[in-house]
Amino acid sequence: MGIWKRCEAVRRALCSVFSDRQAAPAAKKGSTAVMAGFLTFTKEKPINRVVEVDISDIRPNPHQPRSEFDIADIQSLADSILQNGILQPLTVRRGENRYELIAGERRLRAAKLAGLRAVPCIILDISSRNSAIMALVENIQRQDLSFFDEASAIEKLITYYGMTQEDAAAKLGKAQSTIANKLRLLRLTADEREVIMKYNLTERHARALLRLAAPAERLAVLERVVKQNLNVEKTEAAVEEVIGKKKVQNSYKKRSKVFQNVRIFVNTITKAVETMQAVGIAAESQKIQHEDYIEYRVKIPTAASRR
Repeated sequence: MGIWKRCEAVRRALCSVFSDRQAAPAAKKGSTAVMAGFLTFTKEKPINRVVEVDISDIRPNPHQPRSEFDIADIQSLADSILQNGILQPLTVRRGENRYELIAGERRLRAAKLAGLRAVPCIILDISSRNSAIMALVENIQRQDLSFFDEASAIEKLITYYGMTQEDAAAKLGKAQSTIANKLRLLRLTADEREVIMKYNLTERHARALLRLAAPAERLAVLERVVKQNLNVEKTEAAVEEVIGKKKVQNSYKKRSKVFQNVRIFVNTITKAVETMQAVGIAAESQKIQHEDYIEYRVKIPTAASRR
């Protein structure tokens, strides 16, 4: 397949992703173009075509799900760009005054670092909503987005754009249960997330901690995980140990509460007998201690016996 046909195939594939884009006419072989590697850039700025766009005219994607970028990784990519050029175009959409980046944040940063003035882009006619979805999908498909960033992006899709978990699952090609599990990760505090990411713990480590409701308990387990370099299985065992201790403590508290309630009942009986005696009624009480229970006998004279 020739260069022109390959670019046209890319254009048509991208056009089919979102239904709200306007279809662009097929490129004519006679139009003015310049060659750069295996890509063809037109001098105009048509929709759904690979074109050169000034870096200064591109603003970052406000929906970018990635919160951190590895500086060494960006430098390595910049070195590669200087040697080989940008092999995969960035994806942008038209904003009010500038283009808005959809996908290719790393490539854009590396291009700036490499000193490029313009980069190859595919300009799409899509909404802000679909731009956010596309940015998330692109990062997830690359499989290098942190699980916390992924969870935050999914939450944003759901809350900001009014999606259900089922809607988000359908858009991202995931099961609804997977989306639910991702969102549960956001219950962890910022401090907990920082420790997990700092020591390269896995998503399964994080999910194991969610069985503990109290942040203090989770941080205590996290400290143990880091110090002892616990794997997921041992982390789950550490969590289970904390849960077991809590069950014992709760059981003791319940027994203590029942004992306190019994004392209240006993004091009530004693007080009632004393009240009757104070007004001249010869009431009597007798406490009999059995192995399994306490028996109280209260004797109150009838009116006839008091005459």
